[in-house]
This record gives sequence, structure tokens and C-alpha cells, in this order.
Amino acid sequence: MVTKGQKKGTAKFSVTPGDETKTVALAGEFTDWKPVAMKKQKNGSYTVTVPLSPGNYQYKFILDGQWASDPDNDLWAPNCYGSLNSVAQVS
Repeated sequence: MVTKGQKKGTAKFSVTPGDETKTVALAGEFTDWKPVAMKKQKNGSYTVTVPLSPGNYQYKFILDGQWASDPDNDLWAPNCYGSLNSVAQVS
């Protein structure tokens, strides 16, 4: 899920994987597809806030090394690997 960050010009990404998941990261156009670690919250979700200007950005979560689309976002774009990237619309 993508929401507006607390600070202007930021977006907050969050995902709630299964309890057995050990590592969670975010990668997208805005990180040059390099993974950024996400922090586990008390409710079991993982979050990270990144600086983003308004626009559309493709991204994926990496759950224990496996790339995954955002299950809470129904905006997708096909990628060159034959799967789908999630699309964040930042305003």
C-alpha cells in the first residue's frame, strides 16, 4: 500500500506479509531497483518512507528474496520479465 508520507514530498510504503517472512524490502524506479530495507511494525506490517516528487512510479516488494507486487494496490504495469510491477501514484 502507498500513502502520503508525514513530511511533504514523501510517500509511505507498507505491506503485511505472512508471519513466517523474515526480510522485507522495497525496490522501484525511485531506487534504481535497488532494495531498500523496510522496518517491521508492532502490528506485523513493514513500512518505509521515501522522498518522491509527484508522478507515477513502478515498484515491487521483496519478501525473503522473492519479488512480489503490492497486494493492496490494483494499479499495475507489465515489466520486461513477464510479470507485473505495482504503480504508485504520488500527488
